[in-house]
Amino acid sequence: MSNNQIRLQCKSSAGKHVLTGLTMQSTVACLKQLITKVTNIPSEQQKIFYGYPPKHANLSDDNLQLSNCPFRSGDLLIVEKSLGPKVKDSSSKPLSSIEKSTTIPKTRKSSGILIRKVVPANNSCLFTSVNTVMNNGLVDLSCADSMRKLAAKIVMNDPVTYSTALLGQENSKYINWLLKEDSWGGAIEISVLSKHYNVEIDVVDTQSGRIDRFGEDQKYDKRVLLIYDGIHYDPLILELDDSTCETIFSTSDDDVLQQALEIAAVAKANRQFTDVNKFTLRCIVCQTQLTGQSEAQQHAEQTGHIQFGQI
Repeated sequence: MSNNQIRLQCKSSAGKHVLTGLTMQSTVACLKQLITKVTNIPSEQQKIFYGYPPKHANLSDDNLQLSNCPFRSGDLLIVEKSLGPKVKDSSSKPLSSIEKSTTIPKTRKSSGILIRKVVPANNSCLFTSVNTVMNNGLVDLSCADSMRKLAAKIVMNDPVTYSTALLGQENSKYINWLLKEDSWGGAIEISVLSKHYNVEIDVVDTQSGRIDRFGEDQKYDKRVLLIYDGIHYDPLILELDDSTCETIFSTSDDDVLQQALEIAAVAKANRQFTDVNKFTLRCIVCQTQLTGQSEAQQHAEQTGHIQFGQI
């Protein structure tokens, strides 16, 4: 293969494909056309991610050459189909917040459809998602920093509950880690935010079909819903017939949980999940091949290398 050629793979709900015939001088338009050919996703509806953790690639300029794109030869591109309008942050930079088509026919007494509202894959998806459901479906792309600080303050003020045994490291070190913008939120942060908002946070796992009910033991009378695909969180909201939406539900409303499970089942059938224990990664720095999230984290701790690509 010539040094000028670039070898890329792409993965979508249609499967995994090798993209051939591209060079460093090929344009983004050529890449999109090739992706359309193997995935049947129109170029204007392609949402492309690269690297690990997956990062959204801004490919709005069709004339941009691949040599100026953030991914490199050998990388795997994850391609999703986007439907609907985009939202913009306060600085007017386009970031995708698109409602996927995995909607469920209405079965609740109130008229509406439960949908998945996709937030950016920017390492802060959990915090954005929780903020969204606590603010009636409004996606605030600037909330992550304040949400991290909120969780960190709660952990700092209760070192007995949030001990080394629970956190896996000293309380102060955990807080420093949490405040970094590239740190992923998870079960501990969901539990913290559930207690802060006095609401049950129910997380539907796409791969297993399980619902983890954070705060269930506190007998809260309200719940909010998130969906998790193995590496990414999105909020679930109920769109009503009058163009408003609902994000906070009674904990006695089992119907909305059933709708959430059906959305997860559709996503699983379309293989819209990532098995973080089995996918293969490559360290971009030293080219070491790794399997799963745990090996990647261990490698990062041992070497300081934090750039990974999925293969």
